[in-house]
Amino acid sequence: MANRPAQSLTKHFGTIPDPRTGNAKRHLLLDIIVIAICAAICGADTWVEIELWAKANRKWLRTFLELPNGIPSHDTFGRVFAVLEAKAFRRCFLVWIRAVSKLTHGQIVAIDGKKLRRSHDRTCGKKALMMVSAWASANGIVLGQLKVNAKSNEMKVIPELLKLLDLTGCIVTLDALNCQTKIAAQIKQQNADYILSVKENQGKLHADLKDLFAGCLAENFKQVPHGYHRTVNKGHGRIEIRECWTLSDPEYLDYVRQRQQWRGLQTVVMVRAERRINAKRSTAIRYYISSLANNARRLLASVRQHWGIENSLHWVLDIAFREDESRMRKLNSPENFAMVRHVAYVLLKQERSEKVGIKAKRMKAAWDHDYLLQVLSV
Repeated sequence: MANRPAQSLTKHFGTIPDPRTGNAKRHLLLDIIVIAICAAICGADTWVEIELWAKANRKWLRTFLELPNGIPSHDTFGRVFAVLEAKAFRRCFLVWIRAVSKLTHGQIVAIDGKKLRRSHDRTCGKKALMMVSAWASANGIVLGQLKVNAKSNEMKVIPELLKLLDLTGCIVTLDALNCQTKIAAQIKQQNADYILSVKENQGKLHADLKDLFAGCLAENFKQVPHGYHRTVNKGHGRIEIRECWTLSDPEYLDYVRQRQQWRGLQTVVMVRAERRINAKRSTAIRYYISSLANNARRLLASVRQHWGIENSLHWVLDIAFREDESRMRKLNSPENFAMVRHVAYVLLKQERSEKVGIKAKRMKAAWDHDYLLQVLSV
């Protein structure tokens, strides 16, 4: 068969070292991994569901997998993914994602963490797993992910995740927790730009930006060199108005104490977002710093795109893949199957012949082998 199903998967995930020994190797490791990914694409979210899907599709799987001892049991899937080295699996994922996608210049790379809420195990004192992911806005794909260790936090993991990525020409967006001088410096070292949200955790910086923009607003920005952009969005019974003011003149940036500690800092930003639902109105003001030049339209659009990681990735993982309901807890299982979900998400997202959501695509892939082949051939 010239174009074998899952050829890209078998090529890139076939180098993972097998942690099993002796009689435990009745089933080939690559068969187990590829079956899990295919089943996840088709709607399977548990080991039992993966086994049931594989048995129902045994004949089709034999067209490209060896399956020397038939279909593995759900216990086998569970045991293998529990002991499979997560670092090796992640390394293969990174090589695979670079092969199936390409970052475009100026693309937003949003980085954020997500807790797998049911992955905790109270009996042995194991906390729920936190995964930090990098998401490419234009491609709509996961570029990489790392687990946050139980005694660590996102801030310590993000520099490691950044090192794994080729960010040349991209714009990295991060929430206020990760607004740190070292992270900003690393992003610039990797030939990328940053937009960092600023809140009270950066006390002096937040106070300086608040005072600076308050003074400019009091004068209605008269004789103040600045950028401004406004957007209005209507839908679902609400109106959202966003206004963005940007400052990059050195005379005004000098109001920011310790400005020189932020490598590449060129522009400071204030966004005022107003939401109207019938007679109710709410307003929120947010501040940002950026290494980008002063362009209010671009900066406002970039700030909005950051939330795509919540709406297009984390929400989809919860709703379409039921990630928060997953009770995979043993050893490396939660981390490894989180990566399986990410592989399935990327393949389904990249397949664009059907203009429907991920959940509907999963259902169609389960019903139609031809469509499943399209997904796997991305």
